[in-house]
Amino acid sequence: MSVDPIALELFRHAVFAIADEMALTLVRTTYSGVLKDNMDFSTALADSEGRLVAQGLTLPGHLGSIPTALETVVRRFGESLAAGDVIIMNDPFDGGMHLPDIFIFKPLFAEGRRVAFAATVCHHTDVGGRVAGSNASDSTEIYQEGLRIPPLKLYDRGLRNDTLLALIDKNVRLPVRVQGDLRAQLAACHIAERQFAALIARHGPAWVVAAMAGVIDYAEQLTRAALRALPDGEVSFEDWIDDDGIDRDRPIRLFVTLRKRGDGLTADWSGSAPQVKGAINSTLSWTKAATYTAVRSVLPPGIPNNEGVFRAIQVSAPFGTIANAVLPAACAARGLTGFRMVDCCFGALAQLVPDRVFAASDGGNTGVSIGGYHPDRSPFIYVDFTCGTWGGRPWADGLDGNANIFANMASQSVEVTEAEHPLEILAYEFVPDRSGPGKFRGGTPYRRDYRFLAEEGVLQVRADRQRIRPYGLYGGWPGQPSANHLNPNGADGGRCLPSKVTMTIRRGDVFRHEVAGAGGWGDPLERAPAQVARDVRNGMISAALARRAHGVVLDAAGTAADEAATATLRAQLRSRRREPLPTVSWHEPEGEHTQS
Repeated sequence: MSVDPIALELFRHAVFAIADEMALTLVRTTYSGVLKDNMDFSTALADSEGRLVAQGLTLPGHLGSIPTALETVVRRFGESLAAGDVIIMNDPFDGGMHLPDIFIFKPLFAEGRRVAFAATVCHHTDVGGRVAGSNASDSTEIYQEGLRIPPLKLYDRGLRNDTLLALIDKNVRLPVRVQGDLRAQLAACHIAERQFAALIARHGPAWVVAAMAGVIDYAEQLTRAALRALPDGEVSFEDWIDDDGIDRDRPIRLFVTLRKRGDGLTADWSGSAPQVKGAINSTLSWTKAATYTAVRSVLPPGIPNNEGVFRAIQVSAPFGTIANAVLPAACAARGLTGFRMVDCCFGALAQLVPDRVFAASDGGNTGVSIGGYHPDRSPFIYVDFTCGTWGGRPWADGLDGNANIFANMASQSVEVTEAEHPLEILAYEFVPDRSGPGKFRGGTPYRRDYRFLAEEGVLQVRADRQRIRPYGLYGGWPGQPSANHLNPNGADGGRCLPSKVTMTIRRGDVFRHEVAGAGGWGDPLERAPAQVARDVRNGMISAALARRAHGVVLDAAGTAADEAATATLRAQLRSRRREPLPTVSWHEPEGEHTQS
C-alpha cells in the first residue's frame, strides 16, 4: 500500500510523539533517582517483526539494544504472542545488555493481527548480586551480578505472572522500588497501546503497517544520501581503557576500522582486546549502539532514529572479545566500554570528516553506587552516573557540565539525594586547569564530594581515564586525567583510589570523584586572547596555564590580555616546537612547557 508523502510525514511525527509520551510517563511515574533524575531509560515503537520505527527521548546508548532484544523475543515466541501479553527480559546473552537494564515489551494487535510492539528499557537500582546496585566493576562472571531473566511472559493474555514477580521480589534489595519501576514501564506501554490504537482507528491496520515501513525506508534513504556525501576510504583508530578493575596493570585495547564506500559504512572491531576478567565486557548490541551514535552524530540532523539508519551501517566484532563477549563474561560495568567506543569511533571519523568531529570527552559517565543498611536492617542504595565534558569542537569549545553524547543523562538533585539517602554532598564544582587547551578548549570537568552518614556501607565506583588521558585533535592538548580520593581533606591528605573500586566505607568518610577533562581541538596558540582571558576570569583556567599553553600574557589587573606581550610570547613558543603538531595527542607537547 502506498502512502502519500505528506501523510507519511504527519504519521512519522505521530509515532515519535507516542514514543516521547512514553518517556514522559516513565519520568512521572518511576520511583528511583537513576530513572526520574538521571533518566537512564529508553522508550520506542517497533513494527510487528521488532524493527525499530521510533525511539523516544533520552538515551542514544539504547539505539542498538531494543532491536536486538526484540529479535530474540520474536524468535522465541513467534506467532504465539497474543493480545494482553507482556514480555520481560534482561539476559545480556539472550538479547539484553547488562542485568540492571530490564526490558518490557508489549505486542500491539489490531483485528487479531500483531502490528507493532511498545518497548521500554530501564536501568533498575538493583537486581541482586554480590554488590548493592548490581553494577560492580570487579565481578568476574555473570553469575555474580544478579538475577538473570530470559525472555518470559510477565503477563499471559492479560493474566499477571505472580510467580515471576515473587521471584524478582525475593532476589533484589529494594523490591518496592524495583516493582514500582516495572509498573512505570508497564504504564508507558499502556500509553503507547492506547495512542497507537487511535492511529489504527483513524487509518486502518494495513495503512499503519505500510506507514511504519515507509518511515523506516525514509530514514534509510536519508542516511544513505548523507553517507554518499562523505568521502570514501578506510580509516582505523586505537584507544586504550586503563584496566578492567582486576588486572590493574594491563591496559585494554579498543580498535575500530571504518570502511566507507558509496552509501554504506561498515565498522569492524577486530583487533580489540579479548574479553576480560572484570565486568566491563560489552555485548554486540551495546557495541552497535556506540557505533551508531558516533556515525549518526556526523550526519545531518533530522534523520529519524530507527531501523533505516542501521541498514546503512554494518557493525561486526569477533566473538570472545571485549566488543562481543560470550558466557560467562561479567558485563555489569559495560557502560564504560561503550562510552570509550564512541571516542574510538570519533578518532577514526576525524580522519574522514575532520570538520565535524570533536576531541575525546571525559571518557564516559562514572558510575557511583553506595549501598548498605539502616539500623533497622532496611537497605538503602544510591546509584548515580556522573559525566560532564565534551571535547573541543572544530567550531566551538567543548561543553562544560553537559551529559556525554552517548548518554543524555541529567544530574540528580543534591537536595533529593540528601533527603533519600544517608549522604551529604559537600562539593559540586568545576575544577580549573583540567580541560585540554586548544584553539577550542575541551569542556571543564567538575568534582563531587560525598560524605557518608550511615555506620557502614559499600562504595562501588566505575571510572576510567586515570592513565590514558582524553585525546586532543589537530594540535589540541589532551585533557587531564580523572581522580578518585577517599577523605581528600583529611589531616594526612587522604588516599588516592584506583579508577575502579569496590570497598567498605564508614560514617564520616568522604569520597571525591574528579571527572577527566576533555581534549582540546586545534593549536592552543591560535585561541583568541580575549577567550583565554575570559576563561581566567571565570575560573576555568589559571593565569599560569594561559601563559604556558596559550601564550597569553595578562595585564596587570589579570583580567585582559596584553596584546603586545602575548604576540611576543607566542612567537617564542612556536619557534621552540621540535616537530609539527600531531593529528591526535595523548600527551602535552614538550616545547609548550617552557616558561618565558
